[in-house]
Amino acid sequence: MKYNIALLKGDGIGPEIVDGAVAVLEKIGEKFGHSFDFNSYLIGGCAIDKTGLPLPKETVDGCLESDSVLLGAVGGIKWDSLPGDIRPEKALLGIRSALGLYTNLRPAKLYPALKDASPLRSDIVQKGFDLLIVRELTGGIYFGERGYREGKFGREAFDTEAYSTIEIERIGRAAFNAAMKRNKVLTSIDKANVLETSRLWRSVMHSLSDEFPQVKYSDMLVDNAAMQLVRNPSQFDVVVTSNMFGDILSDEASQITGSIGMLASASLGDGKRGMYEPIHGSAPDIAGQNKANPIATILSAAMMLDYSFDLHDESECIENAVRKALENGFRTADLLGVGRDGAISCSDMTKKIIEFI
Repeated sequence: MKYNIALLKGDGIGPEIVDGAVAVLEKIGEKFGHSFDFNSYLIGGCAIDKTGLPLPKETVDGCLESDSVLLGAVGGIKWDSLPGDIRPEKALLGIRSALGLYTNLRPAKLYPALKDASPLRSDIVQKGFDLLIVRELTGGIYFGERGYREGKFGREAFDTEAYSTIEIERIGRAAFNAAMKRNKVLTSIDKANVLETSRLWRSVMHSLSDEFPQVKYSDMLVDNAAMQLVRNPSQFDVVVTSNMFGDILSDEASQITGSIGMLASASLGDGKRGMYEPIHGSAPDIAGQNKANPIATILSAAMMLDYSFDLHDESECIENAVRKALENGFRTADLLGVGRDGAISCSDMTKKIIEFI
């Protein structure tokens, strides 16, 4: 079987981590008899430098013609002074919207080999955790009306959060379906004691829960959720929340796994095509130095095989290879901590994972 994959390498460490994932996919193709056709397109700062736009039409068209999309990272200090509407990060919102990707899946799993890398207390770490954050991706404050106006204290900026019943229903249903495939436990995160959008969110989620009586459903306020993630992460299985809350909580979840360099993500819509990316940024301070951790991008490629191509055995093969590399003591610098020796390069970590496939 042949699969057409659009590569959006982007900025900073994006090219090197995407190259690592491509090498792993090519090994999977060789092992399982698949063929992957990779086509690269510009996005983010590098697209601005060459075209003046963070998301050229050619990139959007290429992604729409692909079976799925693998993204590295965008942004960097070089473009920080640009207006908001042409910053590299604007491309992420644009490509998600163009592809109709409203569901973001962010697994956060503590590998036993990385227990010492987690900042949590040993008694918490010993329990382990394996949770899935389901984040609404194309609504909320990131896509609301914004601007400047004269306010009570003079000139002020504003950003508007809005959610419709339909938007909440579709992300809620995706979360309930995800829970059905796991341990049938779902926690919905909101701020219903303050925000009107959260009160609608909670009302819609309660109605949906009647359709899934097998799922143990509960609500939690976002400030409590932030605390509970570090106090007792093992209590969570599937978590569903809004765009902004999901953005924040998933980054928090990444840190308790040992490194943000470990967390993959999948962005999905109504069809099989998705966009897969690590949740970390472009890390311009180490770009081009072969120091980046490629594991989050490699695990994102594994999610692509699973969710978009229904290649479950192939996806599991990658996950097992990552686990074995870690169990054998191989670490990039972010997994070792400051001042500790023994780190291997981005390309060497990729090679080790390939050896275990």
